[in-house]
Amino acid sequence: QVQLLESGGGLVQAGGSLRLSCIASGRSFSTYNMGWFRQAPGKAREFVAAISWSGSSTYQTDSVKGRFTISRDNAKNTVYLQMNNLKPEDTAVYYCAAVSGVLKYPAPTRASRYDYWGQGTQVTVSS
Repeated sequence: QVQLLESGGGLVQAGGSLRLSCIASGRSFSTYNMGWFRQAPGKAREFVAAISWSGSSTYQTDSVKGRFTISRDNAKNTVYLQMNNLKPEDTAVYYCAAVSGVLKYPAPTRASRYDYWGQGTQVTVSS
């Protein structure tokens, strides 16, 4: 079992930055692949970024490439999402998710592959 808790969301102006954190409790965080997803009002949950258990592989959706960076610190049981140059269309609730095992692309981009989810943190970008 893994419990996930996101933090770092808030209100920011367009062009600003936020860093989301997701801390995991439970065993063997370093064996879990981690993902960030987001859901805007009235829209389906969508993939944002993912990182493999070792940190050697990362994936991002095209709309955030060059702006968002996913990273992890296994010693702190934490995964991060650094978000720069935020846009109003980035407004959403952001969720982190975890799944163990070896995932080959495009599996890490699919919400259905993840076993554990956090409660989410709201990110609002004003224009």
